[in-house]
Amino acid sequence: MAQTGRVAGRLSDWISLGVLASWVPRDAVEDAVEVTGKAARRRGGKLPPQVIVYFVMALALFADEDYEEVWVRLTGTLADWGGFGDDQALVTTGGIAQARQRLGHEPVKETFTQVAEPVATLDTPGAFLGTWRKMSIDGLEWDLPDTPANAAEFGYPGTGEGGRAAFPKARAVTIGECASHAPVLAAIGPCVSKGSGEQSLARELYPRLEEDWLLIADRNFYNWEDWCAAADTGAALLWRVKSDLTLEPLEFLTDGSYRSVLVNPGVKGTARRKIVDAARAGEDLDPRKARYVRVVEYEVPDRAGGGKDELIALVTTILDLREAPAPALAAAYHERWEHETGNAQLKTYLRGPGKILRSKSPDMVRQEIWGYLLTHYAISALICTAATAAGIDPDRVKFKRAVRVIRRADGPAFPP
Repeated sequence: MAQTGRVAGRLSDWISLGVLASWVPRDAVEDAVEVTGKAARRRGGKLPPQVIVYFVMALALFADEDYEEVWVRLTGTLADWGGFGDDQALVTTGGIAQARQRLGHEPVKETFTQVAEPVATLDTPGAFLGTWRKMSIDGLEWDLPDTPANAAEFGYPGTGEGGRAAFPKARAVTIGECASHAPVLAAIGPCVSKGSGEQSLARELYPRLEEDWLLIADRNFYNWEDWCAAADTGAALLWRVKSDLTLEPLEFLTDGSYRSVLVNPGVKGTARRKIVDAARAGEDLDPRKARYVRVVEYEVPDRAGGGKDELIALVTTILDLREAPAPALAAAYHERWEHETGNAQLKTYLRGPGKILRSKSPDMVRQEIWGYLLTHYAISALICTAATAAGIDPDRVKFKRAVRVIRRADGPAFPP
């Protein structure tokens, strides 16, 4: 018990002193502002764009506060940056709103793109399966202010007898690290329009997968084209598939999995049979028409006793069972729920349950969401690093507690 107390105290100290800007350094912000063409036209202004990037992050950290209160929490930092002095007190809510509009969402998105990367190490419990870093993909939605501009850009979900939703919604799809819950890739779009589903947004992310990742996905993400696009990056895949997907066993393996083949759905009849026969014979396959996979199937018992055991079918690009036996793959798949935990941290502990975003225009909505993603990344990275150094699983550090510590820590949350 004494040891646990010492670990908890050390973590708390680290979190309060670690500060978020250590994960979003000023150089990266300035580079993002420059590359997106949003650099200040003149020097010496009270609200330069790089400062507003941090302000947008602070809006996510202090979601219940108004502009002026959030700004007050940053002024100590700004004075240390040089070129910012007592005139910071003259900054008004209107001036901040105009500065946000001048900045737009692109520099905040670019900052996220530059800084967000996996943070777990080989010492972080549960971060890897063999040589692969466990990553997951999932989507989430954001309620927006009910303005004509937001409605036209993002739309209202819901049809039929239930009617449309009360607010427009934006959708984001993120790829995050299972161990740390840190989002590292993201795409944002409307919730209701053609090509606005999770699969469509995910397609923006697949080309950026890394070869040492194991991407874990639920059954809503699988289709032939997306599987091929993700697999062609060299990343390992572990995706659940729907029950109507035909998976013909080619060879049963000693760990309970079996070899199979995914066939392009455009190939039918005799041509499909020839491909399956060729696969059974171990021949090379045209990757445009078919791909070898390994299948892991298992049942999740019905805890309520109603006799509705759920069959889960996973397909993976890891063909050698020695590299990842079936039980290890099944256990890894269920860590996909870590992504749900990360989404809850973002929407419940940062934004607040049931709250809508502040922004009344589409560009500011995107800017605000990228700010939330940046702040969630920084806090998650901070927790993971502290937990790894303390030799414990990052899941043991309460995200809600970390946020409280950061919010009330002495000194600014975003030092230079």
